[in-house]
Amino acid sequence: MSVQALHKTAHVGVETARRDAAHFINGEFTQGATGKGWENHSPLDNSVIGRVPEGGKAEVDAAVHAARGALDGPWGQLTVPQRTDLLAAVADEINNRFDDFLAAECLDTGKPYNLASHIDIPRGAANFKMFAETVRNIATETFVLETPDGRNAVNYGLRRPKGVIAVISPWNLPLLLMTWKVGPALACGNTVVVKPSEETPLTATLLGEVMNKVGVPKGVYNVVHGLGPNSAGEFLTQHPLVNGVTFTGETRTGEAIMRQAAHGIRQVSFELGGKNPALVFADCDLDKAVEGSLRSAFANCGQVCLGTERIYVERPVFDAFVARMKAGAEALKLGRPEDGATNLGPLISQEHRGKVLSYYKLALDEGATLVTGGGKPDMPGDLANGAWVQPTIWTGLKDDARVINEEIFGPCCHIRPFDTEEEAVKLANATPYGLAAAVWTENVSRAHRVASQLDVGICWVNSWFLRDLRTAFGGAKQSGIGREGGVHSLEFYTELTNVCVKL
Repeated sequence: MSVQALHKTAHVGVETARRDAAHFINGEFTQGATGKGWENHSPLDNSVIGRVPEGGKAEVDAAVHAARGALDGPWGQLTVPQRTDLLAAVADEINNRFDDFLAAECLDTGKPYNLASHIDIPRGAANFKMFAETVRNIATETFVLETPDGRNAVNYGLRRPKGVIAVISPWNLPLLLMTWKVGPALACGNTVVVKPSEETPLTATLLGEVMNKVGVPKGVYNVVHGLGPNSAGEFLTQHPLVNGVTFTGETRTGEAIMRQAAHGIRQVSFELGGKNPALVFADCDLDKAVEGSLRSAFANCGQVCLGTERIYVERPVFDAFVARMKAGAEALKLGRPEDGATNLGPLISQEHRGKVLSYYKLALDEGATLVTGGGKPDMPGDLANGAWVQPTIWTGLKDDARVINEEIFGPCCHIRPFDTEEEAVKLANATPYGLAAAVWTENVSRAHRVASQLDVGICWVNSWFLRDLRTAFGGAKQSGIGREGGVHSLEFYTELTNVCVKL
């Protein structure tokens, strides 16, 4: 069973026909043997999209063994040019079926087409092509060692695939963040078993069709749907034939996976939670700072790991900044994804909406001043049943408030004034997380000085979400382990062997 094309163009409405997901194991689509599963609900209106099968130990074991077998089969015999050519073909086929992937992604997430068509699907394809080119052109180090007998020795590095990689991917950018891991894993010669989020099963399943179409050998790419504890997620991370686990999601889940991966000393690569700050200095270009902060706080309905939930603004421009952020938030248009004017979709689920709304209430209980939003919007017709919340801005909270210190993952931010550069840096770093930050200033010396003091994996200056895929990406502190991107991904997805040859 496969996910068929949802529609032929991104300019018509979201297809409402039932779309069931399927496992993809050893090149075949299957509903599995457990008989368990769940209904996949649309975030737009809570209608049923289709059914998702829940994988058990048998499905996970079959997928892992298929992946292990592929390493010893045709996939493992391919040269680097042959393997990377296949991945370039995967990227091309995703682009050939752009509308199918766009429709599936927006059906699962409810996000606007104008967002997914510019970020999610193009980046999903680009991840395969970029990592294919990286692996095709990468060199390893070589050293000549002087020896006492004067004949010397030569040392050189060899990179080999790590083996079977478990990919646990999130729901906020389902295709993009899944291929961000699958791309380098396959480029390096590994095989993968993907466990997508239970909220967003469709594009991971659809990618199986692409793998078959371009001729990727069976067992190289596998998908098993399921939940976390006592389900496919736990069974996969505990499987003794899995050689590494890569995960994007919340920190508590990362801790649980890390405990499971400790058995057998399997390596992990994690991008975890964040409570990302933005620092807006009085010497900034206020137009840029407001536009960038509106995107970083509200893009994808705030469901971006790199999004900004804490904004610190130098006091001389604080009032003007808050007023312009308020106007910008209130100008956002909530609506159907196919409407070109829509720039804010729903949250991913009713459950997540409940969590976000609980923080909206908590902010007021903790003494926040509500600038705008703070509740549920009035949506027309069947959209009234969807997972919608208002874009929300607060001021006035104390620094120890839970809303300031806990990740909300919704379209909201708190704005607080500061008086000195030193104070701004201290406030930005006052968190157990360290994923990303944004600095807004036209003073180049300040930009370099402040960026070097922030405890984060990535710091943007006068921009946000501007990503060069060749650069290192990952989090500090409780925001992750390891770095991926470009050559940095090879540190996780390969084993490096040093060969020392005595001359």
